[in-house]
Amino acid sequence: MIREKVTARPLLDWFLSEYLVLGLTVALFATVAPLTPGLATTASLLKILSYMLPLLVVAIGMTLVMITGGIDLSVTSIIALTSVLGAKLMSSDGQGAPLLAGVLLMLLVGALLGAVNGAMVTLLRLPSFIVTLASMMFLSGLAIWTTQSKNIYHLPGAFLLLGQRLPVALAMTVAVGLSADLILRRTVYGRWLYAVGQNATAAHISGVPVGVITFVAYVASGFCAALASIMLTARLETGSPVLGHEILLDIIGATVVGGTSLFGGKGKVAWTCFGVLFLTVLDNALNLMNLSEFAITIIKGGMILLAAVLDSTRRRYTSQAL
Repeated sequence: MIREKVTARPLLDWFLSEYLVLGLTVALFATVAPLTPGLATTASLLKILSYMLPLLVVAIGMTLVMITGGIDLSVTSIIALTSVLGAKLMSSDGQGAPLLAGVLLMLLVGALLGAVNGAMVTLLRLPSFIVTLASMMFLSGLAIWTTQSKNIYHLPGAFLLLGQRLPVALAMTVAVGLSADLILRRTVYGRWLYAVGQNATAAHISGVPVGVITFVAYVASGFCAALASIMLTARLETGSPVLGHEILLDIIGATVVGGTSLFGGKGKVAWTCFGVLFLTVLDNALNLMNLSEFAITIIKGGMILLAAVLDSTRRRYTSQAL
């Protein structure tokens, strides 16, 4: 009996560890690399890093919202709409506005759209799922209507560097990640954010401005989505009305896989980084195996479901232990 407890304890500690997903990523890479020789090449690793940077930026914003117990389904539509608006402003076909004006417009629109979501959730007390689902549909349709389903080309060369120069994109992502991590760990806002997610009623009674805290989280989510749009638009050299529509599953999935709780009150930037890395490595490996898009979606969906089950199991175990 004693031996069984000694053996089981390290497994339990590993299961409850915040580095579980990072360990699974290493195990996945070590297992799949021999089966897909192209996975461990320098080109493949750079591709993984390049793909995960904009995904990580928008997932960080999603993390802040999910810590409050909410969700933001509109992020990919914000990416698309800010992409076409910024591209229209900067395009040489439209006699091109300065680079700074285009970038600021994209960030401002993203933050404003996040503010609209936050206002409806906090002031009207509507479920975040319904609010952001409606926003997703409306903004997606608006982006397509604005461009008549046409892409926008001829963007300034200086703008393209924001997505095509890996050090530049990496610097922007690191800045967002460190800022969010600092806010969560070192500021009053961060402590209040967790308090809102754990129990909004108790937080309100304790004097926490629940509405303001939640509102700011949605503004940050919209801002992060716009920044990711800048990186994606610059990398693809195109303002697209459907940009990012295929990565909503990855954004939510990476956040959940990383360990941010679907029930609120729990999440870290580092966890989201681990989740993004895991899904990016998995996606790249599956593509190198020449699997169909449907098979890849099924596997990724299964991983996200498994992560949700693990989150619920760990939550129940932790509650019983306390």
